[in-house]
Amino acid sequence: MTLDYEFLSPQRIVFGWGRRRELGDIAKTLGQRAFVVLGSRTLERNGSWAELRQRLSDGGITTELLPILSREPTIADVDSVTSYLRSQRAGPGDFLLAIGGGASIDLAKAAAALMTNIHGHSIRDFLEGVGRSLQVTIPPLPMLAMPTTGGTGTEATKNAVISVDRPPVKKSIRSPMMVPRVVLVDPELAVSVSPETTAWTGMDAITQLIESYISKNAKPIPQALAIHGLTLALPWIRTAVRDGASRLAREAMAHAALLSGMALANSGLGFAHGVAAALGVFADVPHGLACAMMLPVALRVNRAIAEKPLAELARAALPPALRSDTEAADALIREIHSLCHDLNVPTRLQQVGVRPEQLGDLVAGSRGNSMNGNPCQLNDAELHTILEAML
Repeated sequence: MTLDYEFLSPQRIVFGWGRRRELGDIAKTLGQRAFVVLGSRTLERNGSWAELRQRLSDGGITTELLPILSREPTIADVDSVTSYLRSQRAGPGDFLLAIGGGASIDLAKAAAALMTNIHGHSIRDFLEGVGRSLQVTIPPLPMLAMPTTGGTGTEATKNAVISVDRPPVKKSIRSPMMVPRVVLVDPELAVSVSPETTAWTGMDAITQLIESYISKNAKPIPQALAIHGLTLALPWIRTAVRDGASRLAREAMAHAALLSGMALANSGLGFAHGVAAALGVFADVPHGLACAMMLPVALRVNRAIAEKPLAELARAALPPALRSDTEAADALIREIHSLCHDLNVPTRLQQVGVRPEQLGDLVAGSRGNSMNGNPCQLNDAELHTILEAML
């Protein structure tokens, strides 16, 4: 076997229960002024932001709190934040600090890139397939990512997903330079996350681990990380949903999410994420829920062509005594079905508001980098038939 690959990851990862207490010392390695993006007002209400702001102050960091974002970022959101940063003359000595889920981290990543790449007037100019196809050529402002949901893994990826209204799609700005400089993961910050959000973000991580492993672009280091992540996530996600204060469960899911981000950043994804993006655009389905709905279908679609890698995942993450590849792959598929059942994942598209006349838009909106990495290549008619059967 010959090997030929690259591997991207954050320059520094700090992981551990309670390690947010080190935020001041960690942050001052990036600059003296932090522009902060919070992903939820819960972080204000429960005192988390007040504590973190004090940690930053103790480290000599001044803070500028940007508007709180509780939904996926739009072009207008990114352009507005960038305009504010420019009005404050953000530059050397400044950095972006994102605290929250994937939306807040994506917003910060996109704004950090747009700030320095002034050859673009709007983030739209950099989005794949809808803008001017401009590239990120200058390193973004430094960024520190603090994920709080244990799911998206965007703290370790090289892209930011932005919602577009014309045409209605989700598209990415993408560059290896956009991987956050520092990632601080404190699983204790996820204790206040609701059971529903815990379930959907956790299923997002599981989907990323599986899809990156079986992707036609899979690479060896990401595959090793995906195996480890899945051995953490499958046994612990139910506990995390049932008992959000469980330290072991929160640690397992936060670590699995981080690994899933590094895996997808280097190997790509597949069918479930491709369709999930379209479900978010046309039916406003939360991304993690959409991934959870589509993962069993993705496994069925790819079952024949990806039997061997699915079997490898099963032998690593499930109890032993799985002999043949066929038995092992089927066992993993059964486990995912059981997990979705236990988490009350809907099985029909109509349950999440999809109408029959939207299928054409869903098919078109599913095309992109994620679907391109799917092991089994599907034409539009085949994809339409699969989605129609889910109505």
